[in-house]
Amino acid sequence: MANSTLVTEFLLEVFAETWELRLLLSVLFLLVYLGSLLGNFTIIIATTVDPTLNTPMYFFLRNLSILDMCYVSVTVPNACVNSLTDHRNISMTGCAAQIFLVFFCACVEILFLAVMAQDRYVAICKPLLYPMIMSHQVCIQMTLASLFSCLVIAGMHTIKTFQLSFCHSNMVPQFFCDIPSLLRLSCSDTFINKLLILLTAIGVSGSCFIFIAISYVRILSTVMRVPVKGERGKAFSTCVPHIIVVSLFLSSGAYVYLRTPVTSEVVQEMTLSVLYTIVPPFLNPIIYSLRNKQIKEAVRKVILRIFFRV
Repeated sequence: MANSTLVTEFLLEVFAETWELRLLLSVLFLLVYLGSLLGNFTIIIATTVDPTLNTPMYFFLRNLSILDMCYVSVTVPNACVNSLTDHRNISMTGCAAQIFLVFFCACVEILFLAVMAQDRYVAICKPLLYPMIMSHQVCIQMTLASLFSCLVIAGMHTIKTFQLSFCHSNMVPQFFCDIPSLLRLSCSDTFINKLLILLTAIGVSGSCFIFIAISYVRILSTVMRVPVKGERGKAFSTCVPHIIVVSLFLSSGAYVYLRTPVTSEVVQEMTLSVLYTIVPPFLNPIIYSLRNKQIKEAVRKVILRIFFRV
């Protein structure tokens, strides 16, 4: 330890070593990023402008879209710029800010998805009680509770991470700063940090996944009793993609954060990170909203109002 040099900044990975592949991947991720922004921004505008979409379901969709725009903006633009310019340096403060924002957005994402599953469960399985259970006040309280709890959780993990000493290396095997990568670079005891990650995974991610799964099982069991076959197909086509996105988001994140520290390929690390940081914000607008007839109609009205206004 006496011969070790403490790390004062980190070096992030770029998408590839060769310039051609780096350019290709940067353009691809930028297109996905712009698609995510466009899809989520469209939903925000449509659900804000159209008064017929002033319901709890679209209130939560709008919140999820705002969150997804922030979530994907934390990592993708900076990573693309770094890859195109070969500028890999990130300060300790910048790394801490990125870790906090990524963890905060991921935490709020899963809580929002759980709340949206609850909203759909009440709407389909208990329609008569829906106005009382999912009142506007309750929706605001659940949103604020999700934001505040994740603020505390993300802050706690960020503080505990940067209480460690980093002296092994400053090369982060990732295109953004994340906790598992920094724990492998630390020369301090990381037992408490790993325990906190495990407790968070069980308490937040695990409980939310079980809650979402139970909600959709009850929704499907209720819909199966409906004699109209078209309604069954509609429910299946809606619920199954939801569960797939949630499973992809949680399984990839859990693998990255909970696995035993081992030396692995950087490409594998980055691919798994893409699955829980970039893919969900891109797919959520498609799965949750843009297949919705009311959203499509609201978008059409907005476009007509903008481009064909007299």
